[in-house]
Amino acid sequence: MVRLDKIYTRGGDSGATSLATGERRRKDDLRVEAYGAVDEANSAIGVARLATAAEPALDAMLARIQNDLFDLGAELATPQRPGVEPNGAARLAILQSQVDRLEREIDTLNAALAPLKSFVLPGGTAAAAHLHVARAISRRAERMMVALANAPEETVDAPALRYVNRLSDFLFVAARYANREKGDVLWTPGATR
Repeated sequence: MVRLDKIYTRGGDSGATSLATGERRRKDDLRVEAYGAVDEANSAIGVARLATAAEPALDAMLARIQNDLFDLGAELATPQRPGVEPNGAARLAILQSQVDRLEREIDTLNAALAPLKSFVLPGGTAAAAHLHVARAISRRAERMMVALANAPEETVDAPALRYVNRLSDFLFVAARYANREKGDVLWTPGATR
């Protein structure tokens, strides 16, 4: 269990932070950027949930995703190093079962939607607009995680990469689901020329 008695420690005043292993990294380190982007996506989902309260099933899915994103952040904050455990605790990691659940939830929401015949612009209902913002942020988190996975001496587990890729798909379908009564805002190529 986490216990925070004091919020500021002054430990980051020099531009460095501690990973879960105790290792110090610069705050602009790729790993710190990756879990920071995951945190931003989680925060954007929290805002989107304010507009999805009238949709209990969707809101419950988003609540599960928020918890998953804390798991993902913990995983990214704990780089795999042979023989190094995160302050004596087992390393938390995204599981394939979490990816599978996300896929099932995408399929559930998508079943209520008509097939797309155009690209969708972010907008429509407030819930959809917020979900699109969360989707865009989750795509940035994915790009950061892919960059981290390709950096020398760094790793990102495959289920974590699959999860963040499915997350943006989920958020896209959830935005369309939130717009199902009003209709998607469709892109009209060249319409403003």
